[in-house]
Amino acid sequence: MKVSIFDVAKKSGLSVVTVSRVLNNSSSVRQKNKEKVLQAMRELDYHPNASARSLARGKTGIIGLTLTTLHDSFFDAVVNEINDRLAEHGYYLALSISKSYEDAFHRSLFQEDRVDGVILLSPFDEDEYVSELKKKQIPFIMIDNSKKNPQVTSIIVDNFRGGYEATKHLIELGHTEIAHIAGPDHFLSSRERERGFKAALEEAGLQPYCIERGTFEISTGYHIAKDWIASGKLPPAVFAGDDNIALGIMDACLNEGVRIPRDISVVGFDDQILASEFRPLLTTIRQPADKIAAMGVELLLAAISNTSTKNATVQIEPELIVRESTAPPQK
Repeated sequence: MKVSIFDVAKKSGLSVVTVSRVLNNSSSVRQKNKEKVLQAMRELDYHPNASARSLARGKTGIIGLTLTTLHDSFFDAVVNEINDRLAEHGYYLALSISKSYEDAFHRSLFQEDRVDGVILLSPFDEDEYVSELKKKQIPFIMIDNSKKNPQVTSIIVDNFRGGYEATKHLIELGHTEIAHIAGPDHFLSSRERERGFKAALEEAGLQPYCIERGTFEISTGYHIAKDWIASGKLPPAVFAGDDNIALGIMDACLNEGVRIPRDISVVGFDDQILASEFRPLLTTIRQPADKIAAMGVELLLAAISNTSTKNATVQIEPELIVRESTAPPQK
């Protein structure tokens, strides 16, 4: 016969209301009564759900993570690293893949008593997430957020430095005509990479060959490069806003007989898996997924345990990885 909450109440000698409050981890229950309820649950082997099983320590043992896509090897690397590091601390990772705040909050685990904390990985609608998580008092951090927000704890890569180093690499090779294809303007990473691109050119006394804007997709690089080739305006060098854009550029060039890096040098950003598998191998800016994940887990667990009371923005340095897609301009 299935054990019910009424059996727990009878066994503990307390009311159903008190048992319910214990199950919901309410702070209004006296410790002595809480122990009676927990003891009755153990003796009756009462396990209504995962929350009750974890009730003795007041935790669910689950961390929620929301992201917009799994079709990105950099995000995949970050998620895998986070999962491994959380497992070392006895936590399970629950994913919510959603394009909007509404999907994530109404169809996911991110509610009270379901997760101990939340990681927002490159979120859309981040203001809505922040407002809701603060209202529900769920500890959280953001990774690769789109806005600078000193009121929350976040981890970002120094995208300005990445854009600067990518462009400086091309300049040091001898390039003076350098184009940039940026990602969507609403991403902080896009804006900072473009700012770094412009800063490196200005420092060298150069002007941008041109600046185009698109999405972080292969099709963006492909179509823009095709237009450049068709109009006879292909730049000698280009810094792409991410590796997908860079691979699109390279695909268009290879299809049209444009030689890389002899006719055009290409630099990407992220160091996705294809960057080291597509030929020629792509010169790119590496975002260190292991460092990002380690810091993210450390900061979230500190927030959960209340050992950190200050919000902080942690900036992680990227790394230039020089491969085969860049070379000095041909005379």
